[in-house]
Amino acid sequence: MDLGISGKRALVLGGNRGIGLGIARALVQEGVHVAIAARDAQRLEAASAELSALGPGKAAGFALDLGEPDGLAAFVEHLTQAFGPIDILVNNTGGPEYGGASGRGTTAWRDSFEQMVMSVIALTDAVLPGMRARQWGRVLTVVSSGVVQPIPVLGISNSLRGALLGWSKTLSTEVAADGVTVNVLVPGRIDTERVRLTDEAVAEREGISVEEARRRSTGIIPLQRYGKVEEFAAVAAFIASERASYVTGSMVRCDGGIIRSV
Repeated sequence: MDLGISGKRALVLGGNRGIGLGIARALVQEGVHVAIAARDAQRLEAASAELSALGPGKAAGFALDLGEPDGLAAFVEHLTQAFGPIDILVNNTGGPEYGGASGRGTTAWRDSFEQMVMSVIALTDAVLPGMRARQWGRVLTVVSSGVVQPIPVLGISNSLRGALLGWSKTLSTEVAADGVTVNVLVPGRIDTERVRLTDEAVAEREGISVEEARRRSTGIIPLQRYGKVEEFAAVAAFIASERASYVTGSMVRCDGGIIRSV
């Protein structure tokens, strides 16, 4: 299926590893020109080289610190001049340190809110005017299954990512008439570095081996395995496509059935 997005330009946050890199790969292979943004310069350079070799879309890396939301409008202005206007925005931020919801301190909550919520809102606000003027745009925000079914070791993530659901749904109604769709993507346990670290955190908390933690984790997934990055990326590429032009204001799961609610 031709997704109808060849020649479009995308910005993928966290595109130098894990789910972000997987989404960037899928988009480049569809002919999308992809800018990836992250803090780790070494991984950013390596990922950009990998994506450029895939084609047919072009790829470039841009250093970005999401901990400073006030500078994101200037970042987008620079990006537009260097790379071109953004048609597809993939909001994919890193998560906070592991731990519960109590006793974390106001600084941890405030810093995480700046990086995980305010950065997404500010960056989206910076690219939206161009999308609306061109009468075409896609905003995808990657969250976590914890927004529906809280994960015990991710108290801050469960809480703050939930704020993005209400924001995304509200925004979707404001920009729909301008040809811009806004959706949330909910990954289950996709086999990434972050999920492996989560297994380690669970193992430490429960006093079990990492192997046992992973066995218990996959055991409660109906498909009995972790998802592959490329499986999640394929869903993201479709939601970003012309073919999904009637999908907006939605929360789309790719979770192997782990979320028990309907």
